[in-house]
Amino acid sequence: MKAIIYRDNGGPDVLQLVERDQPTPQPGTVRVRVAVSGVNPTDWQARSGTAHRKLFPEITPHLDGAGVIDAVGEGVDVGRVGQRVWLFMAAAGRPTGTAAEFTVVPAEQAVPLPDEAGFDVGASLGVPALTAHRALTVAEDGPRRLHPGALDGRVVLAAGGAGAVGHAVIQLARWAGATVISTVSGPEKAKLATAAGAHHVINYRETDPAAAIRAIAPHGVDIVAEVALGANLALDLAVLRTRGTIATYANEGGQPVELNVGQNMVLNTRLQFLVLYTAGPQARATAVEDVAAAVHDGALPVGKEHGLPLIRFPLHRTADAHRAVETGTVGKVLVDVTP
Repeated sequence: MKAIIYRDNGGPDVLQLVERDQPTPQPGTVRVRVAVSGVNPTDWQARSGTAHRKLFPEITPHLDGAGVIDAVGEGVDVGRVGQRVWLFMAAAGRPTGTAAEFTVVPAEQAVPLPDEAGFDVGASLGVPALTAHRALTVAEDGPRRLHPGALDGRVVLAAGGAGAVGHAVIQLARWAGATVISTVSGPEKAKLATAAGAHHVINYRETDPAAAIRAIAPHGVDIVAEVALGANLALDLAVLRTRGTIATYANEGGQPVELNVGQNMVLNTRLQFLVLYTAGPQARATAVEDVAAAVHDGALPVGKEHGLPLIRFPLHRTADAHRAVETGTVGKVLVDVTP
């Protein structure tokens, strides 16, 4: 089979296309013929060595993907052979991710994908959708599960609504009944956040974003899903309601975070940092169940018309796919693996 590998940390050029034997599923695992592999910032960060310690001599990257189960290991229902699935965390703590024609994952990490949902949708779930779910379920007095009506009466602020996680925050929050506000940096990104389903989109370069948000939500925002905490913390606190939650999954721009302790004490702010690797198995399992339900309801479509442009590369150009993500390309970067 064809696979992308790297043996040393470094830039995108360390990625190589090689031939490898098809993997054999072990007990409790399934083998998936990968159709589409999804690329996330964490994938290039792992490859470069900036975020994760390299654990294996040779690694096939990428956490997310979608395809069809073609073999199962002992203890897994053989009826799953032929099932369309989406994959998450395939390369987490393992040497083989989805940038290969076949990959083997624990059976619970291959989630059934409805026939009406394309492989593009499946490969775009994983990290973005599960992170978005976590951001929306950590509030002190908020729901721990998402379903239609779970966020009725709540106001969610999706910072950077044109990004993959921001896009998923908008879609999941809207599916769960929230009023969704998104902040963006320009008119094109505003179109994408609107297409994703945001009720209100604010270009923070053209207006006073705090005043605009307070005009929509005079009592304050319940949950902020934050992508650039250092740059946006002052705004977040200016619009957060008492006992509100700021759930931060990145700090784009790298601006240091300066915390006014007294201000946050008065607000009773909940500041929640999150990453899927250490979120815990129960949090991940419930997120998978809820995201799968949202997919079944058609709530997580992708494509420019749905607010998330798709940028595609063939398997042999995986290095270019990494460059696209690393340089901040707007949209979801996908690698086409097999027809």
